[in-house]
Amino acid sequence: MTSFFLHPQGLCESKKIGAGTRIWAFAHVLSGARIGRDCNLCDHVFVENDVIIGDRTTIKCGVQLWDGVRLGHGVFIGPNATFTNDPFPRSKRRPRRFAQIVVKDGASIGANATILPGVVIGENAMVGAGTVVTRSVPSNAIVMGNPSRITGYVNSTLHPIVPAAAVAAASRSKRSTVRGVRLLSLPVFEDIRGALAVGEGRNGLPFAPKRYFFVYHVLGSDVRGEHAYKKCHQLLICVQGRVKVAVDNGQSREEFVLNSPSLALYVPPMVWATQFKHSTDSVLLVLASHSYSAKDYIRDYSSYRKMVQAH
Repeated sequence: MTSFFLHPQGLCESKKIGAGTRIWAFAHVLSGARIGRDCNLCDHVFVENDVIIGDRTTIKCGVQLWDGVRLGHGVFIGPNATFTNDPFPRSKRRPRRFAQIVVKDGASIGANATILPGVVIGENAMVGAGTVVTRSVPSNAIVMGNPSRITGYVNSTLHPIVPAAAVAAASRSKRSTVRGVRLLSLPVFEDIRGALAVGEGRNGLPFAPKRYFFVYHVLGSDVRGEHAYKKCHQLLICVQGRVKVAVDNGQSREEFVLNSPSLALYVPPMVWATQFKHSTDSVLLVLASHSYSAKDYIRDYSSYRKMVQAH
């Protein structure tokens, strides 16, 4: 007696099916596939051999999971979502190895979305219906369109666009729901010759910078950052154009719009920060409290969350 449910019109050749999983009518699971506990495979789902599915994952009707697909725990795959595994397919020409697609824990993929070979969908990410995913998606990101673009982050508070003068009126600082993060208003001096925004050491900045760099010529669909620092403090100033910044401490998440040289976003150590939705003319200035050190970076979001929880 099996520990999973198989509809009389379903076909399951694999013996590696977790307890409580349900396989419905006209679904077909090949012998090499591995499926976790409490999954739900709806009508007309096809699962090829080299496929791994985690626990509590739902796959709606009309989905085919080809060799190389890896689905984590708690993943949702909407109806007729399409996975591909060969970037240059030809009839009767089988590649030596199919490209993997990895969908990490908690991610959701909307109906009729298309996922290209080699893509990684990060934890808790949300792929909109009909989206064509041509590149990897960061953890918690919401992507839409063809090609896919980040439109926001799940469960984040969208910080309203605040004129620099309003921030200045509020003691030149506005705190974030993400602990330690602050939106600062730099002093501005303006006359008929133009405007001057000033930051001077600890008198006006939260730290004394040791390094600076500029980020520019970024396509609107591209994402920068996507990391945290163990020790380094950062101050982000969009000196031209407009940039959105998402900050995350593993518990709460907030998005800011930087659109003035007199606005600066302070990001302390151990806060995950991502810059996205760059305007075509954007120039982002970043001041850093430490010299560059590759060892100071935390680049994997799962590892970052574990480090935060350990503290």
